[in-house]
Amino acid sequence: MPQPSDARSFLPLTPAVFHILVSLAGEDRHGYGIAQDIDAATHGEVQLGPGTLYGTLDRMEDAGLIVETDHRARDERRRYYRLTPLGRDVARAEARRLEQLVSLARARALLSRGRP
Repeated sequence: MPQPSDARSFLPLTPAVFHILVSLAGEDRHGYGIAQDIDAATHGEVQLGPGTLYGTLDRMEDAGLIVETDHRARDERRRYYRLTPLGRDVARAEARRLEQLVSLARARALLSRGRP
């Protein structure tokens, strides 16, 4: 799949893709570790099943957002993933897009500061 040089061309992201990018922004992880991190970070509100998780990881790898690392030396059974520079740029672009939406929601009195 061709890799657009403009990260914004990937937007908007699906929630699964964005959560995975955010998880990998912290450190390289294997699939199950990504799922655990997302579950913990969202207090159980987002749980990616194996089909969604591994299908999404494959598509993200094909799009050049993530790459498999050489961490298999630590655990032969697991595939570890890392953000590519493009993946990091896409995650930042989506975070900015969502930040603008939240600002608009606050301006329209749909959301107040400090309260859900």
